[in-house]
Amino acid sequence: MKNFVVKTLANAGALGVAIWLLQDITLTGESTGKKALTLILVALVFGLVNFLVKPVVKLLTLPLFILTLGLITLVVNALMLLLTSWLAEQFDLSFHVEGFWTAVLGGLIISIVSWALNIVLPDGD
Repeated sequence: MKNFVVKTLANAGALGVAIWLLQDITLTGESTGKKALTLILVALVFGLVNFLVKPVVKLLTLPLFILTLGLITLVVNALMLLLTSWLAEQFDLSFHVEGFWTAVLGGLIISIVSWALNIVLPDGD
């Protein structure tokens, strides 16, 4: 359970950095507390998307992973971020990613920041 909380906080931090750096990834809310809650909820959705959908997409695109030496990972990460944006809209969360190339750059930022945060934060094992 502690590992789940740590990974969710790392995702929230990584999403927060992407929102801060890219103007086309937006998170809106009336107050800071509401924004923080929305960010945590979006991080949960993002974590679920990465846990449930991403392995299936990676398996289906395995030949492309081999052909591009893994560079297709940028596209898969972008698609997962766009799916998270769509799901957030369905759940009435105020998180939006505008465009594919923004999602590619956002996915890259989120991957790097999440990796760094997972190294720094305790894993609970």
